[in-house]
Amino acid sequence: MPKARSYIQFHSAHIAVPLKERRKVKLFIKTQFSKYSVPLERLDYIFCSDAYLLGMNIRFLQHDTLTDIITFPLHEPGGPISGEIYISVDRVRENASLFGLPFQEELLRVVFHGALHLLGFKDKSKADQLKMREQEDQWLKAFKLFHVEQ
Repeated sequence: MPKARSYIQFHSAHIAVPLKERRKVKLFIKTQFSKYSVPLERLDYIFCSDAYLLGMNIRFLQHDTLTDIITFPLHEPGGPISGEIYISVDRVRENASLFGLPFQEELLRVVFHGALHLLGFKDKSKADQLKMREQEDQWLKAFKLFHVEQ
């Protein structure tokens, strides 16, 4: 039986998609999911503004606060992973400046953060936040070493 294909796509909601090395990011995320032995069906990343994501945060989560990311799992429990990940480019840019990090590094952290949520990692408690940050750091380090064959 042929292996099911997984899809990762990057979209924009009235803002340019600022992510560099998109092909490498896609292949890396697919590789990471396979390391967790979790089948990946589809991930859609939507890059947007603060205003756009705030509207979604209010409408769907009843949170009237700015955020850098909202992850919506769309898969059935136990089924292949599918989800939509909305990322505020404005928030990522501001956080990168606040933390003294390069924009692309903070953007990658947030991209990976969304994928980790779909893999079951949480960030509500302090302990969960530490685990999530460890995973993000591991993914960032592994991404730097990840080579894509041309």
